[in-house]
Amino acid sequence: MAKHVHTALVTFCRLAAGLSFAVLILAVLVQVLGRSVFASSPVWTEELTRFALLYLAAFAAGLSYRSGDLVNVDIICESLPGRLPVILRFVSALATAALCAALVLPAWHFTVIGNLQTSPALGWKMSFIHASVLVLLVLLLVFALLRAVAMLRGASDGRPVADLETPQ
Repeated sequence: MAKHVHTALVTFCRLAAGLSFAVLILAVLVQVLGRSVFASSPVWTEELTRFALLYLAAFAAGLSYRSGDLVNVDIICESLPGRLPVILRFVSALATAALCAALVLPAWHFTVIGNLQTSPALGWKMSFIHASVLVLLVLLLVFALLRAVAMLRGASDGRPVADLETPQ
């Protein structure tokens, strides 16, 4: 059951990141064509590009944590003897989860504040845009907890999973 939920979460994040990237590419394409072909690009393209980039980062952060593509300094950790690297990876997963958990409530407040504003070009409620921070934190929290649980179950040593591998 847990494996199916994990697989569904990874698939959802991949699709959402892909959709965000597609929107970003489309907005930039409209902007470039507008500037080079029509001598004027629509104002909304810059705003949409920023918003798509925020959501791209939000949906991809957990996947990057899972695959080890986030910045990581592990040269010392990996050179330690015995089970120390595994213990440090476990502590790191817990610390990541704890930091994200501590920031979820402030991110929620930040999202709610967005109801008082709208974006200038698109006219969207900024709560939708501010929610990207909340999405990032929640997904990173979930992926860190999944790593820690897999380590406790003995199904993982905490090393990142290659992006194309099936979730554990």
